[in-house]
Amino acid sequence: MLGDYPLKGRRASEIAAHIEQGVSSGRLAPGTALPPLRDLAAELGVNPNTVAAAYRLLRDRGVIETAGRKGSRILPRPALTSRDRIRVPVPPHARDLSTGNPDPALLPDLTPVLASAAEAARAEPVLYGHPKADPGLLTLARASFEADGLPGGPIAIASGSLDTVERILGAWLRPGDAVAVEDPGWGSLLDLLPAMGLRLLPVRLDDEGPLPDSLAAALAEGARAVVVTSRAQNPTGAAVTARRAEALRAVLAEHPGVLLIEDDHGHGMVDQPYHPLAGAGSRHWAVVRSAAKAYGPDLRLSVAVGDEETIERVSGRLRLGAGWVSHLLQHAVAELWRTDAVPVGRVAAVYRVRRDGLLRELAARGIEAHGESGLNVWVPVPDETSALAALVQRGWVAAPGARYRIQSPPALRFTTAGLEPADARRLAEDLAEVLGSDGGGARLV
Repeated sequence: MLGDYPLKGRRASEIAAHIEQGVSSGRLAPGTALPPLRDLAAELGVNPNTVAAAYRLLRDRGVIETAGRKGSRILPRPALTSRDRIRVPVPPHARDLSTGNPDPALLPDLTPVLASAAEAARAEPVLYGHPKADPGLLTLARASFEADGLPGGPIAIASGSLDTVERILGAWLRPGDAVAVEDPGWGSLLDLLPAMGLRLLPVRLDDEGPLPDSLAAALAEGARAVVVTSRAQNPTGAAVTARRAEALRAVLAEHPGVLLIEDDHGHGMVDQPYHPLAGAGSRHWAVVRSAAKAYGPDLRLSVAVGDEETIERVSGRLRLGAGWVSHLLQHAVAELWRTDAVPVGRVAAVYRVRRDGLLRELAARGIEAHGESGLNVWVPVPDETSALAALVQRGWVAAPGARYRIQSPPALRFTTAGLEPADARRLAEDLAEVLGSDGGGARLV
């Protein structure tokens, strides 16, 4: 069966491992249909229940999708294939605008805060049995959440946004459950969910955030959780407006049992106001903020507020595993936050000038682009591969939209964090030549 890759195994674990090995080696391509249960059972001489168990294992690991009578097939992007592998080599002459990184020149000097953390550790070493959270960090986080009108609740500290989102989803969902996610959306999240055995239900968005009708459709289809990016959405730069937040809250109010996660990773480096969705009636919810974009990606720390049961489940599971996030990091982030070591207004203004500079140059040439907030600009194109290749020849490397898309149209993502006006003009001119006179590809929605 399956051409030149005959399936093997007597036990469910053996069959699953052999199929996964075929996917990993490339001999079983994404989209390949697997044999019906009874056919494969007859071929291997095993009970159909054994094959069914093997397929369940593969589904839970995010390797295959099962669709009842339609059969099972290898996922278009199995969990063991990271979207980060979809990248364009950067030639020596080219400018790399694919990274998604903040501008290092706008990150704070960590020397004084790390020295302060070391001094605090010398004065009072953190030992087993020590409180898991830095009181100063908790106070600052709580004040920040309260200032933005969020419902009161306990706070958890974890190692970055994705770590927190994974822990929250793991606290409530089980393999096979569906999660409503933005499309286009954060590639790492789109990889993580299948790896957890969770199904993706795409939600379309525009510059104001997820579209209410699309979210309602995903919830009606059975989504048990929804993840929304509040500001600086990756890759499109969308930011949830007050009007859109009101409409989304109305949709969520019809589904109080759905887990709501708001990813506000742009906190500290954007100038758009935060409009919460929490409080719409969701029984289980959390809002996550991280230090990565404002203070540096290597500060692997995030804070999350949520309902009592969700945060207790997350914190309890953390205690059983990692135990706690390093107090050295907690103290350092608290110092950065307390002293406003990176003035939010100044940093956000710089990023806005650079982002708007590229948007303005593109608009002047009739090219549709999106970037309401954050570090990136999203440009629809007719064909990603040809556009990427042509841009590389002109000295530019963008991120292929395939890293971030489920069903949405082709596009390229450009990181504008360090893009000066003269460079933006030259990039826009080159992109206009690449796309021709039609102004680009399909619209975002």
